[in-house]
Amino acid sequence: MSNQLYPILFMLSSTFSLSLTGLFSKFLSQHLEASMLGVLRFLIPATLIFAFMVRKKISVPETKLLKPLWVRALCIGTCQICFIYSLQHLSLVESVVLFSTGPLFIPLLEKLIFSTQVSRLSLVGLVMTFVGVIMLAGDVSGFNFRPELLVGLAAGLFNAGSQLALYRASKTNLNPFEITFWTFLFATVAMLPFLLVSMTNHAVLFDTVSVEPLLLVLALGALAVLIINTQVFRSKAYRLAESNAQLAPLIFTNLIFTAIWQVAFFEESYHLSQLSGLALIVVANLICVVIPKWRKRRSRLVMQHKMS
Repeated sequence: MSNQLYPILFMLSSTFSLSLTGLFSKFLSQHLEASMLGVLRFLIPATLIFAFMVRKKISVPETKLLKPLWVRALCIGTCQICFIYSLQHLSLVESVVLFSTGPLFIPLLEKLIFSTQVSRLSLVGLVMTFVGVIMLAGDVSGFNFRPELLVGLAAGLFNAGSQLALYRASKTNLNPFEITFWTFLFATVAMLPFLLVSMTNHAVLFDTVSVEPLLLVLALGALAVLIINTQVFRSKAYRLAESNAQLAPLIFTNLIFTAIWQVAFFEESYHLSQLSGLALIVVANLICVVIPKWRKRRSRLVMQHKMS
C-alpha cells in the first residue's frame, strides 16, 4: 500500500469514529441528563487512557500549562453541553453541522484574544454560516427562529476556543495521550457544578425505564472508545501527511457519514430551504479551510520555482 494512502485512511477512520460519536451521543442524550452525559463523556475516556498508560509515568503539567489546559477544559465542557442540548432538540445532521462550524470562529477568536487580522474570506464564511442558520430555521418568511440553533452554533464557537487552547498546550513536552488525559480530567471537574445543579433541582439523571441499563453502559463504553479513536487516528494522519492541505477536505467526510446515519436510523425530512441552509454552512466551512491552505501551498511552490 502506498505511504500516501495511510494518512488518508487514518483521517477517514477519525471522521468515521467522530460520526459514530455523534450517533451514540444522540442516543444517549435521549436517556441521560445533559450534565450527567457530559461528565461521563469525559470521565470514562480519561479512565481508559489512565489504564492504558498506567505502566508508564504520566507527566504532570507544568504550572504555565495549567491555564491553557483549564481554558481548553472549560471550552470543551461548555461545547459538549451545547452539543448535547442541540442533539436533544435538533436532528443529528443539524447538530453535527452546527458543531462543525468551529473552524469559522477560530479567526474571530484570534482577533479578540491575540489582535490578529481577520481575513475577508473568514468574514464571508461567517456571513454565509449565519445565513445558512436562518435558512435552517425553516419558516424564513415568518422567521420562526429556534433558540436551539443558536445553542448548536455556540457548540461550534466553544469548539473553536478549545482548538486554540489545544494549540498552545501542544507546544509542550506532553504527548497527545497526556494532553487528552489531563484535558478530559479537568473537563470532568469543570462539569461537576452543572451536575450538582441538576441534582439539586432533582432532575432525572438516568432513564432506565425505556431502555435497558446494560445497553446504556455498552453505549457509554463504545462512546469512550470512539472519542479516543478520533483523537489517535487524527494525530497519526497529521503526523504522516505531507501537508495539511492533503487532509483538509477529508475533515468534512464526517458530515457525509453523519448523513448516512441520519437516513439509516432516523426519520427526518427537510424543506428545500433547510437543505440549502445545511449546504451553505458546509460550503462556507469548506472554502474557509481549503482555500487558505491552497493559497499557502501555491505561494510555497511559486517561491520554490523562483529560487530554482
